[in-house]
Amino acid sequence: DLVDRRLAEPRDDLLSVLLRAEEDGDRLTREEVLVMVLLLLAAGHETTLNLLGNGVLALLRAPDQLRWLRDDLDGRAATAVEELLRYDSPVQLTGRTATEDAEVGGRAIAAGDQVVLLLGSANHDPAVFPDPDQLDLGRGSRSHVSFGYGAHHCLGAALARAEAAVALRHLLGAFPGLALAEEPRWRPSSTLRGLERLDLIPG
Repeated sequence: DLVDRRLAEPRDDLLSVLLRAEEDGDRLTREEVLVMVLLLLAAGHETTLNLLGNGVLALLRAPDQLRWLRDDLDGRAATAVEELLRYDSPVQLTGRTATEDAEVGGRAIAAGDQVVLLLGSANHDPAVFPDPDQLDLGRGSRSHVSFGYGAHHCLGAALARAEAAVALRHLLGAFPGLALAEEPRWRPSSTLRGLERLDLIPG
């Protein structure tokens, strides 16, 4: 319904821009616009929401790391976001189809085979991250695969990083005594890792 309304009366919003987008006379179909909007909502909203929820919980459970971040919120927020992405990835796994024969870890994978990549597990690989199960905000590594890799790297990675850094600076700056009100509940999902709710005491 909103697509139809924006087709009839465009506004200064993202949906109207998508509907007007044109390259050499080629425009997105109505269905393509709907798919794009759904992708933005699912991939752009829920994953960032989970990054923030998981990240705040991890910080509240690691007071030393929270103190380190608070000591220089403006200067350290971006570095902290990278470690929070690695430590408790909002997306835990993704699927791919092999385009050619390959061997990984001694196992043969044929072209056309479906494979599942465990991003959360890769982000805790001790060969890449020393003490991988420890939250270390000063780690400063962008070697994590929370945004995928190569051709499948998340289009919104830069925006998610910026949003999370801004949110952390504002939240932690506004509430110096932030604390957990009660143990959180996780949503049941093997793909997206996020909280059902996170009850906090502002402090």
